[in-house]
Amino acid sequence: MWAEQEFQQRAAAVPKLGLGLSVDVYSPDLWDLMGRFERHCCRPAYLEIFRATKTALHAVRRSFPDMPLTYHGEGLWITQPEFGRPPRFEDELHEVSSQLRILASPWLNHECATKQMAGYSFGTYLPPLYTPASAAVVAENIALVQERLDDQCRIAEGFGPLFLLEMPPLTYFMAGTMEIPQYFHLITERTPCGLVLDVGHLWTVYRYSPSLRQSSLEAFAAKFLDAFPMERIIEIHVAGLAAHAAVLGAADAPLPAWIDAHAASIPEVSWLILEQVLRHPRLRNLRAVALEVDTKPVERILAEFTEASARVGPTIARLLEQETRHPATVSCQALSGTCESRIDRSALEDEYVRYAQIASGQRPAAGPPWQAVTDDPSGLECYLNGYLPHEILRWGGDISDMFPETCKGLKEQRLSLDDFVPWWFHKARPTHESYDFFLLKIDRFLEFVSERAPLVQSLAAREAGVLRAAYSDASNGGRPQMESSR
Repeated sequence: MWAEQEFQQRAAAVPKLGLGLSVDVYSPDLWDLMGRFERHCCRPAYLEIFRATKTALHAVRRSFPDMPLTYHGEGLWITQPEFGRPPRFEDELHEVSSQLRILASPWLNHECATKQMAGYSFGTYLPPLYTPASAAVVAENIALVQERLDDQCRIAEGFGPLFLLEMPPLTYFMAGTMEIPQYFHLITERTPCGLVLDVGHLWTVYRYSPSLRQSSLEAFAAKFLDAFPMERIIEIHVAGLAAHAAVLGAADAPLPAWIDAHAASIPEVSWLILEQVLRHPRLRNLRAVALEVDTKPVERILAEFTEASARVGPTIARLLEQETRHPATVSCQALSGTCESRIDRSALEDEYVRYAQIASGQRPAAGPPWQAVTDDPSGLECYLNGYLPHEILRWGGDISDMFPETCKGLKEQRLSLDDFVPWWFHKARPTHESYDFFLLKIDRFLEFVSERAPLVQSLAAREAGVLRAAYSDASNGGRPQMESSR
């Protein structure tokens, strides 16, 4: 009860924004995109900005002084049991707080997912273990972040930006012992965070869980939403879905092997899910709906925003006109932290070591959280055999394009780039610096070349130097053209 009361008090301070865009500063170029919107005679109600350099964020704030800006963070791996340990935690919180202040954002949106787990790094998000112990740890970690935000970037009513937890997508498989709606209920019972519901992520839950074989999508969505803490939803995301180029879905599958894909078109099924979500009677605290458009062609962004305005714009406006409840004042001091006793994280750390090793192909899936994968291993096989190699070799920068001369030298020595994938995961490594997959790939590839092909080590070092310099120049310029890391 206390968490719900404090959430209502915090939510009352969050502005009602409307239909906007969730964007990356770099791709497509945000200034070009907004110029096209001005010429298109319409404008998003707000922009949710994905984490970037502070130089870039200052440039955004100066360029759009009257535009409400919110913040989509990264690097706070709140699903992980070791979260909160100094000094990295303090460094990450300081950076996030600085970026929130630059944008004057009313919230911090962060995926309930991680790209670094038990000393292993991945290029895209892996969802949490859906277990009670995991939910309790996530709640504790969010409470810690919210306490620091209240202290470091207070904005209204004595509160800092509201922590919004986004339900992540599934990429072919999931692990856990409980249903996803119940998992988020456990979190919201323990901490007064808001939630972000992404309708494309919801579709992937339907597609890559046993639900596919049990009901229609409409019936599944109705049951899911009825069980989900809808009252906590502050923002809704809508993005594209598409089959991944490196993964071929089974020809006889009842649904396409789509995954979350921001560059792709929004399919009709996502519009239908969105309309179903907006009709739900417990959607009481909605503040915003964003189309996620990073890496998407500008013409497609304009067309889809126009379609969204026509299809759901009036419904969103009506929902925002609802009278906001004003709860009785809740003592923040009395409610700081969770009301539950802190749990022992050591066993969960062991579970995440197992998760990372299974998700990187180093050990077979086994144990209660992996029963669904044991029953149907095809999803994990798609991930390991197609998606993950593509992620290491091409996501966020194609190794063969980044190191053309070095790769030529490797080929002359009859060494395959495919060997880089198992090498990447051959051992766990402490993570002391902020996550940046592009720079991480440079460092790891240099180490790989040094170990496997020392004759071309100096060549790789020269190419790495050029890459780092170009990356630094682009980032510090405020308007770099780099691939989105989402």
